Amino acid sequence: MHDEYDILRQVIPAPACALHFSNPLELLIATVLSAQTTDKRVNTVTPELFATFPTARDLAAANPAQVEDIIHPLGFYRSKTQHLIGLATALDERFGGVVPRTMDGLTSLPGVGRKTANVVLGNAFDIPGFPVDTHVMRVTGRLRWRSDWRSAHPDPVKIEKEITACFPPEEWTNLSHRLILFGRATCHARTPDCANCPLSDTCPSYAPPAGKSTSKH
Repeated sequence: MHDEYDILRQVIPAPACALHFSNPLELLIATVLSAQTTDKRVNTVTPELFATFPTARDLAAANPAQVEDIIHPLGFYRSKTQHLIGLATALDERFGGVVPRTMDGLTSLPGVGRKTANVVLGNAFDIPGFPVDTHVMRVTGRLRWRSDWRSAHPDPVKIEKEITACFPPEEWTNLSHRLILFGRATCHARTPDCANCPLSDTCPSYAPPAGKSTSKH
């Protein structure tokens, strides 16, 4: 595991959050919006959204139709608008509009789970967090970094606990970034690019082309 991660560190030397933000509130909103769409697409609508509603109170008092119009390109814009306004209302009423800096505080907000909370903790506050998304689940499963790699429905919380137990907390955020970026670039869901994978020599899921010898099991 650690040898493979050392390779990922070399291949991806400077990982970073793909969502654009300038403060914790913006990152929280962008992360909520990223459900069922891409970070790249989210980044196309958030500049206008953040400029129009710069504070939680502004967003809580927003005309839903105006929010829907801005985030329309993301899909599911009606439900996402309801989620954003509900989230902003809770932030304004319970936290004075300030994004909490703890897992418990973040996950107490409507629509905020551990993955979103870990994104905010690690990237907005530099507090160790390990977001587990579909890329992290897929890559750690194929590499068999976790005991339930055979499971068709792995538990993200269990994965978070098992993987983070093997790495120092200061590495958790970048570890997640690297696994996500590696999953997007190489270890694709349907057709992984094994021929160009820097981990193919040790990956137990690698299947070489017919006729080629391999030392893998």
